[in-house]
Amino acid sequence: MTVSIIVPCHNESGNLKILHERVSGIMDACGEPWEMVCVNDGSTDDTLLQLIALHQQDPRIHVIDLSRNFGKEAALTAGLDAAQGDAAIPLDADLQDPPELIPALLAQWHDGYDVVNAVRLSREGESWFKRASAHFFYRVINRMSAVDIPADTGDFRLLSRPVLNALQSLPERRRFMKGLFAWVGFRSTNIYYHRAPRHSGKTTWNYWKLWNFAVEGITSFSQVPLQLAAYLGFIVSGLAFIYALWLIISTLVYGNHVKGYPSMMVTLLFLGGVQLMALGVIGEYLGRIYEESKHRPIYLVRHTWKNQQRSNNELNKNKTS
Repeated sequence: MTVSIIVPCHNESGNLKILHERVSGIMDACGEPWEMVCVNDGSTDDTLLQLIALHQQDPRIHVIDLSRNFGKEAALTAGLDAAQGDAAIPLDADLQDPPELIPALLAQWHDGYDVVNAVRLSREGESWFKRASAHFFYRVINRMSAVDIPADTGDFRLLSRPVLNALQSLPERRRFMKGLFAWVGFRSTNIYYHRAPRHSGKTTWNYWKLWNFAVEGITSFSQVPLQLAAYLGFIVSGLAFIYALWLIISTLVYGNHVKGYPSMMVTLLFLGGVQLMALGVIGEYLGRIYEESKHRPIYLVRHTWKNQQRSNNELNKNKTS
């Protein structure tokens, strides 16, 4: 049974050689047939050249070069689509997720589990704010979503062939993979580990990208923001109605007194802010509908290198469903 290691790569030239050495040593020791599918996601350094060199050195390394940078979720989808194994293991190229954990993942798979999640007990090399925000995000999204997304779990996990087939049947183009891994279900279990710092280079995930990633996850798997906007509208309308009754009663009892300018401006600004916030929430979901309605491919492949041959027949291959 072949095992596919899926490695999305974006400017990871400083990590690829040691990644290959560690993965090949571990997989050869396991005695499992394996392949490593590396997806170059529009890197601007020499990542692609290093991947081609590794492919020429070891034909078990398959290289997919995307036409541009489509983002990690699209690159991961491309790798999973190309996986030929009976199981696939997404693995970051920065070596924060240790390849030495692969035998433990395989052991649980051989015991009959379709999904084996690698849960982080600690996250070395990351700021306190990033760790706290990640911890908060997983708890919030699980409160808001009907799908139980494993907390403190990244893309590093094992997925059996039935799970891969299920993922390939999902039609959405804006993909939150951690949620999709949980949504498809199947029999799952967890193993635990301590996440290491990056081996080389700097992460491209800044706080703005992380915020957008969190919004993507919440809007992909929850309608609670829309419901909250509706509830807030009802609450503000109720308060406005109560305030109107108070004004009528106050006018009848005490006469018509001219109200102050500050209170009027506060009321107008508050109501305007509520309306804009509600429109923003609606716009986020409407934007997702707009993107999905165009039916654009998730990614485009420029070239592939597989089995020591350059596969020109996959030029401009795309994922449409």
